[in-house]
Amino acid sequence: MIPDWVAVLPTVNAGLNGLATVLLLTGFVLIKRGRREAHKRVMRSAFGTSIVFLVCYLTYHFALHHYTGESGKKFGGVGVIRPIYFVILITHVVLAAAVPVLASMTIWRAWRQNWEGHRRLARVTFPIWVYVSVTGVIIYLLLYHWPIAAVV
Repeated sequence: MIPDWVAVLPTVNAGLNGLATVLLLTGFVLIKRGRREAHKRVMRSAFGTSIVFLVCYLTYHFALHHYTGESGKKFGGVGVIRPIYFVILITHVVLAAAVPVLASMTIWRAWRQNWEGHRRLARVTFPIWVYVSVTGVIIYLLLYHWPIAAVV
């Protein structure tokens, strides 16, 4: 049996991923409208949200292993949803490993006022970061809430 504070962490993590997505998209719109200072604040918030997510994610998996010996929740879906889930999961995990490095490098270039380098790297970082945030929510929904995941 896991404590309530551990059981709620997947929902917290999905909320943090959703918030990161909203912040990333907002930051994109702001920079396209030329609102640099607002863009900077929002993107810092997106980065901070992603850091909090990572801490909560690692805490959940360490605590889950401590209390149950398991490393994660097993996907119960069968049929066509199963390969779809694993394609989403694998691409999510691979790209999620790159996000902290890419985001840090992108932010570093902005901090150093290397605007050309920042823009060039942001064109790579942004879609990957958004994909990882969105697929994090999708994975959560498939694991915990969509009955079709267990039926189809």
